[in-house]
Amino acid sequence: MRSFRDRDRDLGPEPAPDRRLAPRVRRWPGALALALLLPLAGCATDSDSGADSGRPAAASSASGPATAGTGTGAPEVRAQLRMDGDVRRYLLHRPPAAAADDDGPRPLLIAFHGRGADAAELRAKTRLERAATARGMLVAFPEGLGHGWGAGTQVTKQRPDPGLDVRFTEALIKHLVRTERADPERVYVAGFSNGGSMALRMAAERPTLLAGAASVSGQLPTGPAAVEPTGPVPVMVVYGADDPVRPLAGWPSPPPDPEEPILPTRSARDSAAAFAAAGDAGEPVTRKEKGYDRTVWRLGADAPGGDRRPDGTVQLLVVEDAGHTWPGSTVPPPEGFGPVSKALDATDTLLDFFTDPGPGR
Repeated sequence: MRSFRDRDRDLGPEPAPDRRLAPRVRRWPGALALALLLPLAGCATDSDSGADSGRPAAASSASGPATAGTGTGAPEVRAQLRMDGDVRRYLLHRPPAAAADDDGPRPLLIAFHGRGADAAELRAKTRLERAATARGMLVAFPEGLGHGWGAGTQVTKQRPDPGLDVRFTEALIKHLVRTERADPERVYVAGFSNGGSMALRMAAERPTLLAGAASVSGQLPTGPAAVEPTGPVPVMVVYGADDPVRPLAGWPSPPPDPEEPILPTRSARDSAAAFAAAGDAGEPVTRKEKGYDRTVWRLGADAPGGDRRPDGTVQLLVVEDAGHTWPGSTVPPPEGFGPVSKALDATDTLLDFFTDPGPGR
């Protein structure tokens, strides 16, 4: 019989043609490769690092073929950012020169893997680097400490500093804005399972930093680890109707685990509705589409900062015949995680949402 930990390997330790992405004004909240490629320039040691308790320093390395498995010709860089006494690693895909937006600032996607996984596994599962680089986007796959993310706010033995990953993500974004010409008005986060919950935490706690967020099979933590949205931001939650690992209805009282404290979560709908409420959204509208139901809340222009995205929405897509999986993936999921839906390509769906987060889809 598979253990609870085996079954839950991807869950968070705290409960994972060229198109212009729509710009959004946002304010900073305060703080391998080809051998011919230049290393990432500079060090992220800005004096305005804000919330960072330590100053980050960056470096990159070149090893292996730059385009192995990507099919895009986009350079792939393995790099690291030193912060708060830890060396944090990430995988960066640059868009091909032909896909770059007039060689100007480029949209940036930060993609968080699930618990027990890593950047390479998420890349293979989602093929985000293909779809994103084809749109002229930078895409960074950071590595979580202990193969997981602090998606909740509760102090635990495994996460004694529950805000560490939020600060790391801020520092990584700021570093890539400076060194890779990422557009600070077009920064997005996405993730799967525990990584999806991490993306939702970033959207909840740093809404002015982001132009959009998407979670696949990840919900907002609740209870002692609760995360509360604090402002309007376009958010999409994609969830399998038959998720056997983290149920669609949430997990208000998860069983204890001796190695990882699995914290409670809201339902997928309540997670989306919390962002809708923070964005002063109106009543939701649900419509049936082929293979899934789409519920849409339109963000209100009267919410604080809502005028920055008057066309924005919060959306929940509940996918039929789908488990704790990434819809449209060609990578078989672990045993016990349920089926992969082919009715929806989650990768293109969330990137299209970032391009146009309005209700007219």
